[in-house]
Amino acid sequence: MNLLTLFPVDLVRILAAFGLVLAAAAISRWQDLDLEKSMFVASFRAFIQLIAIGYALTFVFDTDQPGLIVLIIVIMIVIAAYTSGKRGKGVPNAWRVALISISIGATLTLGLLLVLNIFQFSAQVIIPIAGMVVGNSMNVCSLVMGRTRDEVTGRQAEIEAALALGASGRRAANPYLKRALESGMTPMIDTTKTVGLIQLPGAMTGMILAGASPLEAVELQIVIMYMMIGAGAFTGLTAVWLTFRQFFTPAHQLKLMEPSN
Repeated sequence: MNLLTLFPVDLVRILAAFGLVLAAAAISRWQDLDLEKSMFVASFRAFIQLIAIGYALTFVFDTDQPGLIVLIIVIMIVIAAYTSGKRGKGVPNAWRVALISISIGATLTLGLLLVLNIFQFSAQVIIPIAGMVVGNSMNVCSLVMGRTRDEVTGRQAEIEAALALGASGRRAANPYLKRALESGMTPMIDTTKTVGLIQLPGAMTGMILAGASPLEAVELQIVIMYMMIGAGAFTGLTAVWLTFRQFFTPAHQLKLMEPSN
C-alpha cells in the first residue's frame, strides 16, 4: 500500500520547516523562557488540525453541496464565538454577544459579496473566504468586548455622575463606547494602510506561489482587505452595542461590578 496515497503531503518539507520550531525552542531554553512545551504542543496541534481540515475540505470541495457549505460556515462561527467569548471574561453573556456579533458581521459581509457577484457560491471559493471573514470578525469582537468592559468598569464614577444628571445609559457611556470600537478597528485599519509596503498578505502570497500573476493576486487582495474592513465594522458595531447593554439595566442604571484584572 502506498503511504503517499493515505498521507499525501510532503513530510520531508514539513520536517525541514519544523527545524525552525526546534531553533525557536532552543532559544527559549537558552533564555529560560520555558516556552518549549507550548511551542511543541502548538506545532503538533497545528499539524493535526490542518491535516484534518485538509481531508475535510477535500471531501467538501468534491461534493460541493450548498447545505454542507453552510454547515461548515456555521461551525466556524460557533467556534469563533466560543473563542471570543472566553476572551471576553467579565462581560455578562459574553458567548452570546460574540455569537450574535460574529454572525451578523459574517452574514452581512458574505451576503453582500454573493449578491454583488464578487464571489461565486462554491465550496472552493466561499469556505476560504468565510474563514478569513469569521477570523477577522472574531478578533474585532474580542477586542471590542474587552475594551468596552475595561472602559465601563474603569469609568463607573463618571458614568454614574452623568446618569445622576439625567443622561441615558447610552449617552453616559457613549465616549467610552467610541473608544472601544476604535480599539477594535484600529489594528485592521493600520494593516490596510501598510499592506504591500511592510508585508505581502497571505491570500496574495498564496496566489503568487500557486502561479497566478501579481496583478491577479493584487486584485483579490484588494477585495479581501475591503471585505475585512466591512466585516470588522459590522461586527464591531454589534459587539459594542450588545456589550454595552450587558452593563446597564432597562432603566438606564449601571450594574455594579468589580474592576477587571
